[in-house]
Amino acid sequence: MPLIILPKSQLLWVRVAALLCTCTAFSAAAHGAFLPNIFMADWCIFCWAFGFAFTLLVLLAEMFGLQARVPVSWNNFPITVASYAALLCLSASIIFPLWFLKDQSGYGQARDHRVASTVFSCLATLAYVVEVSLTKARPGEVVGYMATAPGLLKVCQTSVACGIFILVSDPVSYSSHAALEWCMAVYCICFILSMGVVVMCVGGCTGYLPVPLPKFLSVYGLLAVAMYLSATILWPVFKFDKRYNSQSPQPKLIAVAVLTAVNFLLYLADLAHSARLVFVSV
Repeated sequence: MPLIILPKSQLLWVRVAALLCTCTAFSAAAHGAFLPNIFMADWCIFCWAFGFAFTLLVLLAEMFGLQARVPVSWNNFPITVASYAALLCLSASIIFPLWFLKDQSGYGQARDHRVASTVFSCLATLAYVVEVSLTKARPGEVVGYMATAPGLLKVCQTSVACGIFILVSDPVSYSSHAALEWCMAVYCICFILSMGVVVMCVGGCTGYLPVPLPKFLSVYGLLAVAMYLSATILWPVFKFDKRYNSQSPQPKLIAVAVLTAVNFLLYLADLAHSARLVFVSV
């Protein structure tokens, strides 16, 4: 019979707060907000459910001392979950009020539930940000890769890429020119490699790489910066220049250009950190 461990720490109570906030957010949205059956509603509920499910898993594993039995690297798993949950809840905190509270009047039951979901989504985002700040690497501390600045940047890079995929897929906006198809290839290749690094670190299988991980990260970082630099230039040229596109710029296309530039800066910062990072432990 495993011994239940209840550590009295800030981290425990932050995770409990995140658990309660995400549970309240998706419960209020699912059972009283009367949301329309559209993708944005499903996305917000998914964001809250993701945070709730994985935070509960982390809490149970640590309460029962099962970290060693979980087939993942526990130095990397909790902070990776918290980082993705923070970004997902942040997206839900922005999308939900814009889609389901804007231009809504009155004080009916549905509106009250939507307001509650928004408030608790913001509180959950704050809780996950605090958790990441409590578990990220400190100078001289032996931690997993995902707790370092490059590891957290990988989470941001993959999340921004997912936003780009959503924006360019409905409707498809990259098939009108070979340069735009190249931009899409950049998004896909860099996303796959960054997510691969995240999965390998969380799965504790970086030792299967044919080259040392720091060298792989440095080479990949340089390649990703060069590829994203080309996409940062080509996407606005072939989407906003009237010689290649006679239509007026659409908000989605402008957002893709902005997110491309954001990811370029993230990969540039990742390269700078990886070049000087003293890799201690994964």
